[in-house]
Amino acid sequence: MDENHPDGYLKHPREPIGKRAPRERIGDYREIYAPSWREEHLREQGERCMDCGVPACMGGCPIGNLIPDWNDLVYRDRWREALDRLHATNNFPEFTGYTCPAPCEPACTLAYNADAVAIKSLERAIVDRGWERGWIRPEPPARRTGKQVAVVGSGPAGLACAQQLNRAGHAVTVFERDEALGGLMTLGIPDFKFAKHQVERRLEQLHGEGIAFRTGVEVGRDLALAALRGRYDAVCLATGAQRHRDVAIPGRELAGIHFGMAYLTAENRRQAGREGAVIDARGKRVVVLGGGDTGADCVATAHRQGAADVAQISVRDQPPLERPADNPWPWQPRTFEQTYALEEGGRALYALDVTACVDENGDGAVDALTAERVRWSLDERGRRVDKTVLEADIRLPADLVLIAIGFAGTEADALAEAGVGLSERGVLAADATLMTELDGVFACGDARRGASLVVWAIGEGRDAARHIDRYLMGESRLPASLQTLTPPTDDDR
Repeated sequence: MDENHPDGYLKHPREPIGKRAPRERIGDYREIYAPSWREEHLREQGERCMDCGVPACMGGCPIGNLIPDWNDLVYRDRWREALDRLHATNNFPEFTGYTCPAPCEPACTLAYNADAVAIKSLERAIVDRGWERGWIRPEPPARRTGKQVAVVGSGPAGLACAQQLNRAGHAVTVFERDEALGGLMTLGIPDFKFAKHQVERRLEQLHGEGIAFRTGVEVGRDLALAALRGRYDAVCLATGAQRHRDVAIPGRELAGIHFGMAYLTAENRRQAGREGAVIDARGKRVVVLGGGDTGADCVATAHRQGAADVAQISVRDQPPLERPADNPWPWQPRTFEQTYALEEGGRALYALDVTACVDENGDGAVDALTAERVRWSLDERGRRVDKTVLEADIRLPADLVLIAIGFAGTEADALAEAGVGLSERGVLAADATLMTELDGVFACGDARRGASLVVWAIGEGRDAARHIDRYLMGESRLPASLQTLTPPTDDDR
């Protein structure tokens, strides 16, 4: 094998891990992805990395993954070291390798005028091999500090925070209001996009490291925050941001209209064999409001439930095929890309503003939507400020309407009553050290940032752990993510 490979991208085309054929995969709830490649193919993809002097891919990654390092290690067939590099910045690389939109890839230098390195696929391949070879095991701390920390929320932010704090020697208990651990990784993302055994084996690792878990406990209601503060030396709030953004239109109260996340959660519970209300799309005409990832997951779930017809509506124009002039490399491209869900069927409708939900039969259930085709005027930040109606009174048949237009903040009424301040955006307010207005109470992840990417949540959890460790011990050796508001100084290292 050559020692140097600066021309690997010239020898090998980009070939990321693909997906199973749409007609095959809509018949089951198994992961949509094709099996990993043969080993030589993986090494070829790693060889495409140019090991740039200024690795812009790392700048595109919110947690500063050491991407050129593990690309090169895959090329050199040094998989165990590649896994170590991956875990150095990311507690749960399978969470990101399977679900992250990979902002690192458009930031790859090759993406300036060619095809980016298949970074996300290589990340997935490394961690998959780590599990296959038994390399990923519990790593309990050598000593305990005697300090106790409560982490509220078991999504990616909470779990990352808990693991880092535990490895620093603190005793950590994670509280989760739902019956299952993992947050939206378990209850929000469909099985066919992220199999739940991937969460379960990480939880087994965390159990083995000594972390305690309590499910079915909602802090602020079942357990007072004041009681938690009195019992633990520090508290971290990683409760997510699941306050749904709604539509205020006539007919919103009709039966058959649900939030998209409620629909996905109900189906995940059904797939797990848990009891609960089911929202079934079988034989129905389904309309999904919202063009993002949650909307796509709703479309794909409706396919698998046997919907008669599925339409996904976006209020925005269809993105262009080429980058706009104001969207240069290395920013995430605002270009059209077919989603995995619409590959499987259904229709995407753009520039439609829904005006009403209609009960045509008088039975109290939705039968249709009315909408307008519009053109938006945008401000300098790309926000919609005014619209021109191009076509009115468009009718869309609908027996099931799923609202997936994002989230408006965290569900924090009980926490606010307990003294935790909220920002203008409806999330938990915290200072540069991620501490809230309450001494010793920290916040991280979507609960502090607002709904965002899994990779941001992991980075926030790692940063919160570092700040909590310093709060408890006066100093910390835990690493910070590259996006921390208080990057390490020489004294911190």
